[in-house]
Amino acid sequence: MSRPRRALPPALLGLVVVALIATGIRPYDRLTWLLETVWVIAGIPVVLLTWRRFPLTTLLCCLLALHALILMYGGLYTYARTPLGDWLRDMFDLSRNPYDRIGHFAQGFVPAILIREILVRQSPLRGSRWLAPLVVCACLAFSSFFEMIEWWSALIGGSAADDFLATQGDVWDTQWDMFTALVGAITALVTLSRLHDRQLTTLADATPMHIMKSEVDSSGAAAAGASH
Repeated sequence: MSRPRRALPPALLGLVVVALIATGIRPYDRLTWLLETVWVIAGIPVVLLTWRRFPLTTLLCCLLALHALILMYGGLYTYARTPLGDWLRDMFDLSRNPYDRIGHFAQGFVPAILIREILVRQSPLRGSRWLAPLVVCACLAFSSFFEMIEWWSALIGGSAADDFLATQGDVWDTQWDMFTALVGAITALVTLSRLHDRQLTTLADATPMHIMKSEVDSSGAAAAGASH
């Protein structure tokens, strides 16, 4: 792996950590910021603890960092009040701030590549016609689970959870959120699968043999289990 590629993950990590600290100083609503950024707070140690055994492709690192910035920006202002969303609403004469649609598109787009990377490296699905449908199903399942989290937040927090829900009076907001995530997942697979495959090959060539053997063993075990 070239030196710039080796330097990129630490640089992205530094950017995300700085943004996390900066957005956490004076967010519009502390609870909303925490609910939006908890995925980032939990994800950073997971990536660090598993990196030696399961390093990620450059593409996935960039997408995860971008998604973290989207979440933190929404958490800073709340999704219904983001300046970017207000600008898009005024520019395109929309009826609502559309930033939550961007967030849910990313909620499908980025996890699609994450799930694809895990399945390609840890299951017998590489090259299988079932890979893409299963990735899309997993993304839609996560989006549905996230909507249940929003529902539980509303039940527990009442009106205090309004900023987190960001429905903006749309009775079909839940359905739109899941549909937007579905579109994001499909878009990611259609546009990035070939690039992702090239980076997976490059990563495999640069990965130490004992780690590759572990991944192959995991895929073999999964295949054996599926055959029984």
